[in-house]
Amino acid sequence: MALHGLRSVYKRPYRKTTQSDHDKLVAPNLVDRQFDPQRSNRVWTADISYIATAEGWLYLAAVLDLGSRRLVGWSMAERMPAKLVCDALTMAYFRRRPGPGLIAHSDRGVQRATPTATN
Repeated sequence: MALHGLRSVYKRPYRKTTQSDHDKLVAPNLVDRQFDPQRSNRVWTADISYIATAEGWLYLAAVLDLGSRRLVGWSMAERMPAKLVCDALTMAYFRRRPGPGLIAHSDRGVQRATPTATN
């Protein structure tokens, strides 16, 4: 592109969605970047993303089973409350019914943190 004097016209704006600077309790990292479990329903990961639509931004919470590499739960909303993540995890649970020992792993966003005793 530079050789021909071309450059991009549109640069997508960056939006920070993870709020990890909160005062909520954070669970220890049990996965420790070991993202290759041997079986399904042992480790689920969760994250929130955003999608631009003609009507504005839409937030998507997704839960992925690392063993099967399948999307097992999701939820969409116009805002990013804790309920968005809870709905995705609830869907995943009722679709998969995992046994004891499941690890649910996510980033340190405030939507997935445990309230402190003062909150």
